[in-house]
Amino acid sequence: MTKKKDEDPKPVTQSRYAALIEKIFFDHYTKGKKELAFVRPELKQAAKDLDIELPDNLGDVLYSMRFRTPMPSTVLATQPAGYEWIIELAGRAKYVFRLAKKNRIVPNPSLATIRIPDSTPEIIAAYALDDEQALLAKVRYNRLIDIFLGVTTFSLQNHLRTTVKGIGQIEIDELYVGIDKFGCHYVIPVQAKGGTDQISIVQTTQDMRWCAGKYPTLRCRPISAQFITSEQIALFELTVEDDEIRVVEERHYKLVPGSELDLKEISSYR
Repeated sequence: MTKKKDEDPKPVTQSRYAALIEKIFFDHYTKGKKELAFVRPELKQAAKDLDIELPDNLGDVLYSMRFRTPMPSTVLATQPAGYEWIIELAGRAKYVFRLAKKNRIVPNPSLATIRIPDSTPEIIAAYALDDEQALLAKVRYNRLIDIFLGVTTFSLQNHLRTTVKGIGQIEIDELYVGIDKFGCHYVIPVQAKGGTDQISIVQTTQDMRWCAGKYPTLRCRPISAQFITSEQIALFELTVEDDEIRVVEERHYKLVPGSELDLKEISSYR
């Protein structure tokens, strides 16, 4: 039946994103499978079957499920103990549901906080558009990557859209290069996680693979930056071992006016 002209279109919500992912998953799922391949155009057929209006950017449906929101409960129910379904890129407009070892990286609440004089220009703080942009700016202007790694680094490019062979198009939130006192050169891909975004083995793996292909002679040190509060930032150095994301090091930094630091506090950091 055709819709009335004055009928409001159905809003696209995360629950509808979940419904689309659920349908595509079970269109391919059989018990015991560990990988389920699908292609982006399947979203259109799923939306038609479920009478759901898609956004213009189909990739937003998949990005949301890959990095922001949990899988539908029916999909979660098929996961063996200790494993979870993730969505990986498998080429241009190609994806695969894959069972991976379950691992959640969240800030350690018992870790000490290091207070840093806030060097963020006030005009930047006033006009930052979203959590991710504000986080990247604070990390950059306060040289937190340098402080965290003990390496002199420089921001090469942010929101770098590129491709990885066998994966397809990816986006690196910010890319740094650096050098240490021994002359070793580094390439440092940074994930910025704000709001409900989660640190992802998917993004870490694809960032590392791109760095290995583009800069094979540089040491790759993937970093994830995450807001704890608007002025408190957790930094993680990450790696992937045995199909699991691992934390090499974690530090928490709080940006404060320089006047709030006293000599006793500064001495304690020795």
